[in-house]
Order: sequence, then C-alpha cells, then structure tokens
Amino acid sequence: MKILGILGSHQEHGLNAQMLAEVLENVDPDVETETIYLENYDITPHKYHEKNAVLDELVQKMTESDVWVLAAPTYFRELSGVMKNFFDCMRPKLVYFKENGDTIPGQFKDKHYLSITSCYVSPLENFLTGVTDESFKTIDRVMTAAGVIKVGEIVLPGTFGMKSLPNSKKKLCQKYAKKISIRKRKDDSTLKRYIQLFFMIALMALITMGIQIPLQSVITNNFWLNYLSFTIIFFVLLACILHFVTFVKHRRR
Repeated sequence: MKILGILGSHQEHGLNAQMLAEVLENVDPDVETETIYLENYDITPHKYHEKNAVLDELVQKMTESDVWVLAAPTYFRELSGVMKNFFDCMRPKLVYFKENGDTIPGQFKDKHYLSITSCYVSPLENFLTGVTDESFKTIDRVMTAAGVIKVGEIVLPGTFGMKSLPNSKKKLCQKYAKKISIRKRKDDSTLKRYIQLFFMIALMALITMGIQIPLQSVITNNFWLNYLSFTIIFFVLLACILHFVTFVKHRRR
C-alpha cells in the first residue's frame, strides 16, 4: 500500500507541510509514503495534441498510490493558487468527458483522499464564519468528479505568527495516519451513511409530528390537510439538514 502527499503551498516547510509530514510519518511501518511539492514542478495545462511530461510523471505517482493526502493553505477564503492550478491542469486526467461535455470519473475512481488546510483567522472566527469551507469544498468538488472517496479533513486556524504545530493537531494528524494506513474498500462508508439517513429521517418525522400537534385545531381530522402540512414541514426540515450536511459541515477548528 502507498500513500501520496501532495503539498500545494508556497512554503515547503510551513505549517501545512508540517501537518502533511505528521500524517505521513505516523502511518503503519509497512505503508510506503511519498511527498510531492507542487512548486518544484512546472505544471501547465494538458493539451491533447502535445505530450506533457510533468503531468505524465504526476499521474504515474498518483496511479501508484492508494490514498492521497492533499495539503494546501486557505488564502482569501479560497484554496491556494498552487493547488488550484494543479487541479485545473490535471482536469483531463481526473475525469473523462462525454460527447455533451459532461464529465464522469476517470482513471482514479475509488481511490481515497484526506484534505488538509490552514488559515490566519482565529478558531472562533473560522468556526462562526467558515473561512476554510471553500477550500474544502473545492477539493471535494474535484475529488467527487474524479470518483475519489473522502476519508476526512484536518484544519489549522489561527496560524498567524505560528511556527510549529499544536499538540492537539499533531494528535489529530496521527489519528488520521492510522486511519489511512488500512487499505480501504471501494466505499466503506455506505452502511454508515444508511444508518445516518435512517436516524435523520426518524428525527425529522418526530419533529414534524410534534409541530403538527398545535395545528390540530386548524386542520382537525382532515386527511389531506394533515398530509399537506406533514409534507411541507418534512420537506423544509429535510432541505435544511441536507444543506448543512452537504454544504456547511466542514471541520472548522
């Protein structure tokens, strides 16, 4: 098994590099690791009529790896340009294009990835405003399009003036190191998601029925009014929860 670290930062030994190194140094002894520092490569877009030796080299390293650890800082609420340029140039390698321009997962389908980012703002501000959310969402969008499966996220806020990792983040990196050391099935979270969905629906149904109790004086025992109110309340709750789970829920501190 092999784990590939991909560092998309301007600093080769900065805090994101330290988090990446902490993960890779704590994987199981029998797991092979390698780190790519993107700034060392002249990465240019893939052109169909030309060979691109740099992209071919990176593709080879990514193909040989089972798990990717993607580490890049957050600048101005967005993923660093180094990592974003890498994603943009690698696009034709990550996905296949259909005749109508839609994309489907490419050659890396069913691999796994771990995301790492950092930002200057305090843990409280990042928790309240989600400064690093867009960085994680950008990584997730690219990896989802490529069919790569998410393992988790590590975020380090409050990095202004910080020189070394806090012990709490070292422990979190070590925890994920053990997690990614185990060879994954194609998608080993399916059962977990079904269980989460069951409890989500059960909770929403309970809340919906609770909201309907004060409305009984208005809807009485009319079946269609009961059905309509239940459907509307349930839909609103479902939309809110799905929005939170899909677009908001990211590690923020």
